[in-house]
Amino acid sequence: MRDKLSEALKEAMKAKDTRRLSTVRLVQTAIKDRDIANRGAGKDPVSDDDILQILQKMVKQREESAKIYEDAGRGELAAQEREEVTVIKTFMPEQISDEQAAELIKAAVAESGAQGLRDMGKVMAILKEKYPGQMDFAKASGVVKELLK
Repeated sequence: MRDKLSEALKEAMKAKDTRRLSTVRLVQTAIKDRDIANRGAGKDPVSDDDILQILQKMVKQREESAKIYEDAGRGELAAQEREEVTVIKTFMPEQISDEQAAELIKAAVAESGAQGLRDMGKVMAILKEKYPGQMDFAKASGVVKELLK
């Protein structure tokens, strides 16, 4: 994943794509910050799964910011945030459709043998292990909750 980001940085520099360049630099900075925090805590550098979590967090932050800018009448800033979301998503695995996610959730419920809401954690753990970065787990938890009622 780090190699992919470095390659994207070089390509953006060559293409003089300032938006992509600055966004890739932001991603790399977030990863380095987490590496430094891990080093201070005596942990290993971030793994690809950790990088996916960082990317998901960055996307969520930018989507929230875009909505706030939109509500405040700052369309140009909202557009900038959405452009960054588009760039960040190029480094993430393809997202699973809502219909496909519903099927996968049903399979995970069956696999875990979940009987009620208190087994929701088991189901979510299976989903997070099998489909990291491919599913919106906030939406998935709502579907799991409905299935386990």
